[in-house]
Amino acid sequence: MRSLFGNPTRDRPVTALSLLLIGVFVLALQDALFKDISSQTSYWQFQALRAGGNFIFAIVLAIGGGGLYLLIPQRTGAVYFRALLMTFCMFCFFGGAPYLTLTQMAAGLYTYPLFVSMLAGPVLGERVGRWRLGALVVGFGGTALVLSPWEDGFTILQCLPILAGFFYALNILTIRRACRWENTLAMVFAVAVAFLISGILGSVVLTIFPLPMIVQESAPFVFIGWPLLTMVVVGFAVVTSILNLIGNICLSRAYQTAESSWLVPLDFSYLLFAAFWGKALFDTLPTTNGIIGMTLIGAAGVLTAWRERVRRQMEFQI
Repeated sequence: MRSLFGNPTRDRPVTALSLLLIGVFVLALQDALFKDISSQTSYWQFQALRAGGNFIFAIVLAIGGGGLYLLIPQRTGAVYFRALLMTFCMFCFFGGAPYLTLTQMAAGLYTYPLFVSMLAGPVLGERVGRWRLGALVVGFGGTALVLSPWEDGFTILQCLPILAGFFYALNILTIRRACRWENTLAMVFAVAVAFLISGILGSVVLTIFPLPMIVQESAPFVFIGWPLLTMVVVGFAVVTSILNLIGNICLSRAYQTAESSWLVPLDFSYLLFAAFWGKALFDTLPTTNGIIGMTLIGAAGVLTAWRERVRRQMEFQI
């Protein structure tokens, strides 16, 4: 446990790959359960309950792992900025959960490598060459196939997961550039704090100052503060809290201990896991367009990662 929560000292590519696969598997299950319970709760209520569980579990793990000092980051500003990015990311990802399929949610989120490429120039000062530009075209083409905006059933809510992908890309860059040497539990605890604050604020504000009924009825999941709490919702919150904690610990540690270009290809296994849980829990499978689109998105991500590795090797040789 100490080796998992302590500050990383060197890259461990094989360990990172194992952690990443575990992380994306349990997070895909968490996302499916979140969607499953979304008709019985609100985003704010469930976010507060789930984050409260994360908060408590993180403290317990810290005590068991060596002490509460594990919850204190070295660079508080960077760690909590990353937590804020994840707060925005989760709202965009889950905000449309009751109205979107897991395939649509997963495909939107996994545009994040494309945003990493787009941000490489202005944020990191990297040159974006024809390979990256080609990957962008392929990836966004795949996203268009999954979302199918030309179909009658398209709604603007389907674009929310893409915005989640944008914030997730910023999160990845922040981990690698500013939080690499932080202990994993401090990063997870910071996210729990940010999620808990956002859940409580949303619940309180929307309960004290309720929106017009016509607005609430249009999207109750995000426009209602604190609906009637049931034990079913509490149970789902506890389970998803445990899954969320496991997944985020694994992913944070993975991206701390290996280059992102090494991990991104397997990170796309989330798309497969999302399809698996979609079938298992909702008896739904991706459409033909969805399968082609997810394949294109995955190919674009792998191409981006491959070019990133080539670029780094060339820099090392120079």
